[in-house]
Amino acid sequence: MNLHQFRFVQEAVRRDLNLTETAKALFTSQPGVSKAILELEAELGVDIFARHGKRLRRVTEPGRQVLKSIETILREVGNLKRIGEEYSKQDAGTLSIATTHSQARYFLPEPIAQFRKRFPKVTISLHQGSPTQVVRMVQDEIADVALATEGLASAEDLVSLPCYEWQHVVVMPAGHPLAALERIALEDLAAVPLVSYHPSFSGRTRLDQAFAARGLKPDVVLEAIDADVIKTYVKLGLGVGIVAETAVREEPASGDLVWRPVGHLFGSNLTRIAFKRGAYLRNFVYAFAETTSERLTRALVMRAMTGEGDDYQL
Repeated sequence: MNLHQFRFVQEAVRRDLNLTETAKALFTSQPGVSKAILELEAELGVDIFARHGKRLRRVTEPGRQVLKSIETILREVGNLKRIGEEYSKQDAGTLSIATTHSQARYFLPEPIAQFRKRFPKVTISLHQGSPTQVVRMVQDEIADVALATEGLASAEDLVSLPCYEWQHVVVMPAGHPLAALERIALEDLAAVPLVSYHPSFSGRTRLDQAFAARGLKPDVVLEAIDADVIKTYVKLGLGVGIVAETAVREEPASGDLVWRPVGHLFGSNLTRIAFKRGAYLRNFVYAFAETTSERLTRALVMRAMTGEGDDYQL
């Protein structure tokens, strides 16, 4: 048996047992993948997959146990590579960060700038995507660390820690009637066209739940994944925007848009930082975590990674 066979089995499961897609992902041929899996099954003496003809249909019970071992082996192989890089290159290499558009645009510039001053030899690779994609990139070891509001806490194979809290704000043209209100109510927002995040981004679930709890149906005329896009359409008069407070901090006080906090309507949101459970974290990965929150010390992250608790209160 060999690592190629292990990777073929693992990728086949990730690709919903589609060997054609598995071969494409691993830059090899479909017959080669099929042959390697059959050879591994023959050597182990068990069927990892149940088949219908040449098609894989499901993972067998012994196959599930094999997959657990394969996950462990490949994770430790990755750890060995990172250990080698740590000690051969010292504070050099690549830090891969998976995050959403809002975090990349509004929160991460300052932590990354701080990090670069301390580790000028480290290249930063920033991967942006949906919360689901962010989780997957850390699970697949494309990224060392993830930062997002949605998705991280529910992924069992990730160790996630609270990073910072934030609330939503309502953003509107300076002359809009809502700008004259001291305290905006849900009924006020339900009465106007709204521009906000796509349901899978930036705490949008909280917004929908708050309206539903009051029996109100918001008139969301446009959904986007980027706060800059939302603000652009608000400026064009399409509606009132609901965005993360970090997205309005750069707005000038005398600009075209004004904003009002609505944490009293939608509560607070928690952005989390996450690492793959069992992964070896290089020195500069711990250092990056420290730049995102003063509470995220190396000692705390190490305790979480060794299973001594993976949460704390902000």
